Amino acid sequence: MLTVVRKLLHHGHRVRVMSDACNRFECEAAGATFVPWTRAPSRPDRTPASETVSDWAYEGAAGLQHAIDVVWAGPALAYAQDVIAELEREPAELVVTSEMLFGVAIACEAVGQPFCYLAANISLFPIPGVPPMGPGLAPPRTEAEVALHAEMRDGVVALFDHGLPAINTARLHLGLPPLDHAIDQAEAAQAVLLATARAFDFAPETLPAKVRYVGPQLDEPAWAQTWVSPWPPGDDRPLVLVAFSTTFQNHTVVLQRVIDAAGELPLRLLVTLGGSIDADALRPADNCRLAANAAHDAVMRAAVAVVTHGGHGTVTRALAHRRPMLVIPHGRDQNDNAARVAARGAGLRLDPTASTSEIRMALRRLLSDPTIAEAARTLGNAVAMERETSPVVELLEGLVLANERTDLCLAG
Repeated sequence: MLTVVRKLLHHGHRVRVMSDACNRFECEAAGATFVPWTRAPSRPDRTPASETVSDWAYEGAAGLQHAIDVVWAGPALAYAQDVIAELEREPAELVVTSEMLFGVAIACEAVGQPFCYLAANISLFPIPGVPPMGPGLAPPRTEAEVALHAEMRDGVVALFDHGLPAINTARLHLGLPPLDHAIDQAEAAQAVLLATARAFDFAPETLPAKVRYVGPQLDEPAWAQTWVSPWPPGDDRPLVLVAFSTTFQNHTVVLQRVIDAAGELPLRLLVTLGGSIDADALRPADNCRLAANAAHDAVMRAAVAVVTHGGHGTVTRALAHRRPMLVIPHGRDQNDNAARVAARGAGLRLDPTASTSEIRMALRRLLSDPTIAEAARTLGNAVAMERETSPVVELLEGLVLANERTDLCLAG
């Protein structure tokens, strides 16, 4: 989102950001006006203790249902009231929001405010021709798989409908008719912009009219520290970056297995903690260094491979640097990102229950198999091109009837 904010500001637009209080510093550092949620959930900081969503504590679909309850749909009316109050205070030509915040879309529909979705990932809502999100499916190859995908797509619609009562309560409160399905809320949007690479996604030849790929938006966060190698000059062991989530997903045990697995290999291991894990919770091996955070672009330029949980930002950034990956997904969209990496041969995929020896074997293969490195370069070239030629500003400008300057509100 903040990459798009910076691009819009560079093009002379006025931009406000409505978000959690903990995002104020980054938003204002980018040059935007910041407005915190007041009725809706608003994290004061990024510590694990303030984490709103604890989907990692649930089994299977219950994790997404929990996220729907506590953020996506449960507080829909509160998000809607915050947005309406802000638009009454100061109108905007366009609202840009995450597809996960149903309340923002409801507010815009209720007051006739033009809005669009900016999805910082592959589409969470079903798109014809794209495998349904969740388990990490590859495109179907047989009639049986086509039927399975259709059944699972219906399951995804039903899963989102877990939030339908809260969504329709908010809609009725604001004078809107109820929806048959939660995902029908997207019909009110002017556009759905997917901030991912078409080359990365399992994209169909023809997209729905409102859907457009705008490439990954990958500026470094304002809090990322300048990276200086902690190893002495002349240490020519290959560098591997381990970058898991900036949100807590109970991944300490897996991080420790990665550290232990790499400890017996002739490499340097940099583990960035992202603020979600305390360094005291880990036991670094001799060849491992822990960093609270680091500018990943700089690290990836020096690294030969990346180990990640499969978050969209880390995966697409690694690909933009043409780096092969070991992906150990923990949920959310991570299985689906891992499936896209593995299907192109640009990396390896392991279950989070993988043993230390299995992780060690995967690391050895990742560093020695030239076909994986070549596939990462091929896919990475395409991802980097889409990142560099993103039409996101032009598409957003096309959605508003404005002169040289427009006022945009990004809510997420």
